Amino acid sequence: MPVFRRPPRPPLRSVVPALLRLMALGLVAAASAVHGQPLSLGVLPVEGPLETRNDWVPLVTDLSRALGQPARLLTPTSYDAMASALQQGDIDLTMLSGQLAIDAVTRYGMTVVARGLPADADRHRTLLIVRRGATPATLDQMLALPAKWRLARGEVRSFSGYLVPQLQLFLPRGLRMEAFFATEVQGSHQTNALAVANGEADVGLTTGSDLARFKERFPMEYARLAVLWRSDPLPAPLVVARRALPEAVRARLAAHLAALGQTRPGQEQLARHDLAGFEAAGDAALLDNASLVYRFDRQSALQGSWTDESARRARLARIEQEYASLRATLDAPPRRRAYAMPTSSPPR
Repeated sequence: MPVFRRPPRPPLRSVVPALLRLMALGLVAAASAVHGQPLSLGVLPVEGPLETRNDWVPLVTDLSRALGQPARLLTPTSYDAMASALQQGDIDLTMLSGQLAIDAVTRYGMTVVARGLPADADRHRTLLIVRRGATPATLDQMLALPAKWRLARGEVRSFSGYLVPQLQLFLPRGLRMEAFFATEVQGSHQTNALAVANGEADVGLTTGSDLARFKERFPMEYARLAVLWRSDPLPAPLVVARRALPEAVRARLAAHLAALGQTRPGQEQLARHDLAGFEAAGDAALLDNASLVYRFDRQSALQGSWTDESARRARLARIEQEYASLRATLDAPPRRRAYAMPTSSPPR
């Protein structure tokens, strides 16, 4: 057995609940095909559950009135809770990335209907942030002093808040976040930034898009922050809907999402959430996520401590087999098919 085991597999936390408002509007046009079934929108709170629920109740009320049928909001408080809700069939629509998106499609009865188009790929990255004027002042200074710094990061299931920085920053240097830092606290991208700005953590993880929103909401705290490191661009967020919904509903939803970028009000709404629009996508859109998870698993196995080399080789062989099987599944023609979209694509 290895000395350490790979943590539970992750998705991107940088999904903004406001983006799901856009998807909820798509259900208004599509819901006539669903009779008597409440439609459930799943949201991972960026802030506290109470604040998120208060923010969403008016929307759900309007949605229910427009549909002429019940609609409800689910706000799982963690990635594990979101996975459980998906597994139990409690969520009809959400936006995901990473391993949770893969599990949603391959295990929990969901399917990809659209892909979000980031308005600026340079902002769609993980950022390692510090307090301006404090230590560590550079990445080299941080890396030179292990067991000194306090880290604020995402859950281990978070793509942007855990897997990507682990894969691109720490593992290539033979390090792991869990062992490198003196202490760790887990939170959202917003709470991570606040922790660093307020001196409760020395280093934090967020995304460029979330940091831009943080600047608007907390300008004084934002002015205290500096960026030490940026990841490669993150995979685009994927809109997934329950496969049991009528195909006509899913197709209309996808078309509505694409049309958001074709009207001025829709463009303004998308711009506020750092999206240029949505484009057609099928389950094959998960391949970018699968590639990152594969690389993370493989690198973790290569750098892990094992009782003997045969155990390491067996683990690597399983990783290769599972990845090949997943690629074949996602790349099959039925999975590749994207829902029809309007001929005019959202601006990139």
